[in-house]
Formats: sequence, C-alpha cells, structure tokens
Amino acid sequence: MMKKILSVLALVSTLGFGFIGNTFAEDAAPAADAAAAVVAPDAAKPDTAPAAAPEVPAASAAATAPVPNKGDTAWMLVATILVTLMAIPGLGLFYGGLVRQKNMLSVLMQTFMIFSLMGVLWALYGYSVAFTGGNPFFGGLSKAFLLGVTPESVGATFSKGVYIPELVFVAFQLTFAAITPALIIGAFAERMKFSAVLVFMVLWFTFSYLPMAHMVWYWDGPDAITDAKSLETVVANAGWLWAKGALDFAGGTVVHINAGVAGLVAAIMVGKRIGYGKEAMTPHSLTLTMVGAALLWVGWFGFNAGSNLEANGYAALALVNTMIATGAATLSWTFSEWLVKGKPSMLGAASGAVAGLVAITPACGFVGPMGGIIIGLLVSPICYFFVAKVKYMFGYDDALDVFGVHAMGGVFGALATGVFVNPALGGAGVIDYVANGVAAYDFGAQMTAQVYAVVTAIVLSAVVSFIALKIVDILIGLRVSEESEREGLDTTEHGERAYHN
Repeated sequence: MMKKILSVLALVSTLGFGFIGNTFAEDAAPAADAAAAVVAPDAAKPDTAPAAAPEVPAASAAATAPVPNKGDTAWMLVATILVTLMAIPGLGLFYGGLVRQKNMLSVLMQTFMIFSLMGVLWALYGYSVAFTGGNPFFGGLSKAFLLGVTPESVGATFSKGVYIPELVFVAFQLTFAAITPALIIGAFAERMKFSAVLVFMVLWFTFSYLPMAHMVWYWDGPDAITDAKSLETVVANAGWLWAKGALDFAGGTVVHINAGVAGLVAAIMVGKRIGYGKEAMTPHSLTLTMVGAALLWVGWFGFNAGSNLEANGYAALALVNTMIATGAATLSWTFSEWLVKGKPSMLGAASGAVAGLVAITPACGFVGPMGGIIIGLLVSPICYFFVAKVKYMFGYDDALDVFGVHAMGGVFGALATGVFVNPALGGAGVIDYVANGVAAYDFGAQMTAQVYAVVTAIVLSAVVSFIALKIVDILIGLRVSEESEREGLDTTEHGERAYHN
C-alpha cells in the first residue's frame, strides 16, 4: 500500500519537476528579499493594525484608529457568500451527480457536515493557528475561540493603510478551511464510514490544512514594511513558505495539492470499491454534475477575486483570469477527449472547467490574461492524462478523480504561476513595498520558491493523511461492510434515499 502511494507521488515529482533542472540552485530566500511583500491571497495578518502612512506624524497616527474601507468590506462579504455557494450546493451536486444513485445522499451529507464541522473548528482554534504569530510552521492560540476579535478589530489588506473588519477576514477564510477537506471525499466516495470521514477530517484539518495555510499566507501586513530593515523583520515573522517567496494567490498549494494528495492516500488506504473495474459505475446524473460545475464556476469568483481582500484592479484581474482560464481549460479537455475517444462528453467539459479553476487559483492575481489562457489550455491535457491513464496504470480507485484534477492541476498551476508572473510575459509581477514598485523578476529564485511550496504540500499532506487514516482505522475502522456498500450508503449510513421511484 505504502509502495503504491510512493510510486504515484514519485511519478508526479518526475513529471512536475523534471524540467526545472539546475536552474534552481539558488536559495528561494532572495525572492522574499527582492519582493518586499506580494499581492497574494489571505496573507495579510488579520490582527495587524499598524500605524498610518509614513507622512502622518507619529502622535497623530497613534491617536487615529484604522477605519475599514466600506467598499472593500462589502465586496468581501459577497465573496464569502460566493465561496459558500461553491462549497455546499456546488461541490455537493458536482460530486453527487458523479456517484451511483444509491450513494447520492451520502456525498451530499458528507459535504454538508464537513463544511459545518470545519466552520466550528475554525472559530475554536483554526483561525488562531493559521493566522497568528508563533513560528514559521504554525501559529499560536492567542485568538482561540476568537478571543479579541470584535466588530472594531481590523485586518490588513495588500495596500498600505487599507483595512477590512477582522470578522470579515475570519469568515472568508472559514469558507476556505471548510471547502478544502470536503474536496477530499470524492476520492473515497461510496465506501467509507461516515464516522470515519468526520474523525479523519478533524485530524487532517488540524495537522495538514492549518500548517499549510500559515506557512503560505501568514505575514505582518504591508504597513509593517517601511524599509529594508523592517522587511527583514517581516520575513523573519512570516510563514516559512511566504518567507521563501512562494506565490499562491488563492490556494493552489494550500487547498488543491493539499486536498488532492490526501485524496490519493485515502483512495489507496481505504481500497477499491467492490466491483471496481468489473461492474459499471457510471455517474447517475450528469445533469446535476453540470449544475454543480456551474455553481463551482460562479462561486470561484469569490474564491479567487475575493482573495485580493480589496475591490480594486487586482480583484478584477483575478476575476478575468478565472473566467477565461476556465473557458480555455473546458475547450482543451473537450477537444483532447474528442481527439482520443472520438466524442466530446458533458462530463469531460465539466472536468475541464474544474481543472481550469484549480490551475488558475494560485496564479489568478499574478498573471496576465494571456498567461491565464495558456495555463487553462495546458492544464487539461495533463489532468486528462492522469485521469484516463495514470489512475489505471497504478490501479488505485480515486472515485471522482480528486488527485488527477486537484493535485495535478494544483501542481501545474503553482509552477506556472512562477513563470507567468513575469512582467515580460504580461504578468503583474511581485510588489516591492520598500521601493513602492514592482520587484525585478528572477526566474531561478521564483521557481525555486514555487517548488518548495509544491513539495512541502505533497509531503505534509501525504504524511498527515497516512497517519490520520491509520489512527482512524485502528479506532473505528475506515470502511463500511461489503453488504452495506452493495446496498448503498444512503440507506445503510443515513436511513434515507435520494429518489423514490
């Protein structure tokens, strides 16, 4: 079992990192030094309330409390609602339509309950561990139970002197923390105990999601950077991968690689569905899958554009990239499938759309629109290869292709971000808050930082998932009985049916 997991991950490493070669001999730290801070998602430390702009006298600054921007606040409230839309109905219907009729409600129930459970855990300790100071790998418990988070407290954005209410940031990040574990369920759909799912998600959320969020997105905020000396302090206080200079606008590493690798490990450890490869396991409702994919696409605008934390041009860039990269990936997957199989399918189009959404997530606020289109066009053939070939080559039963789409789309998107952020290729570049401009682009340093982030996400998620699933298996067992699996989880686990006909 462990050998199979390592074999697949080794293939990913070979395909994903093979082109990098000796270019990345430099350490990634120069990327962080050259780029004082990045216009990246959710990196702003929400409890940061620094002094006003430098031209304001110190005494006046101390007496003036930061005032949240109402326009940014309104946009972030909408973005939070959009991510909730993509999570509960969007992901639920997308996954639900792909399973057999007898397991439809089990998928909906798992999605609904995971979102609810993670939301509560986020308020209890998750937010504090992810977004307070501690060490480079995880934060502390100073804001456990949302201690000190009030309607008056503010969080920094990516512009100096611009703030949003901290509670808005808490809620927005809650939706990320809630949807990420829910993505994993597609890998082991139709065969895992509901109780085992919930316990595994608590462990994985605590020891894989929260450290990744802290490492990639935690820093002291733009107002903490005034000169080269203060930048050194910010880098020292930041999450490990942020300090390396890794760019992840909305969660390519934190969300998609993290969840996708967990899905692979779970699919292998739980085992194949009964009859896999011998019986037909076709989706019971591609209509619902299409509706779910459409809701995901709409909600993803909140996911990506909302990660800018402000209603400005960078949010618009993220929105445009999300639109056109997804369209390009839909076309690319459809024509790839048409070429290989002779017919384009609705399932292929929906899968392509999700692959595009995944790949553009880390890049959406960094690359130009043409870079977004290229990312969309290239990601679908890669994901299609893993879904149609690699899965069967290694014999694992990733029921809804979580690894093939989310992990591989996330790996490609994270690496492509390091390429297309280059202003010479139409990218937005990386903001240098010391010089108040765009930092010089360094391909070697930037790609080294991206590889650090990708490898960290793969290793952390694989190790945590393996250990967590072993613990759950010992305590309560992972899998339902053969009789329950054949009858369907809707009736055996939940005592109800999706349809009565």
